[in-house]
Amino acid sequence: MGIGAPELIIVLIIVLVIFGGAKLPKLARSLGEAKKEFEASTKDDESDTKKTA
Repeated sequence: MGIGAPELIIVLIIVLVIFGGAKLPKLARSLGEAKKEFEASTKDDESDTKKTA
């Protein structure tokens, strides 16, 4: 079971109420940057593991 459209809409409304409309783009940008950094670090870890194996 995954998150369906109604649940996703409810979560987005709650986030909008908590953070306000002006802060949402900044929040989304910071989440995107965090995701990129996480993916880069896991990629680096995989290449380090392959070199030592």
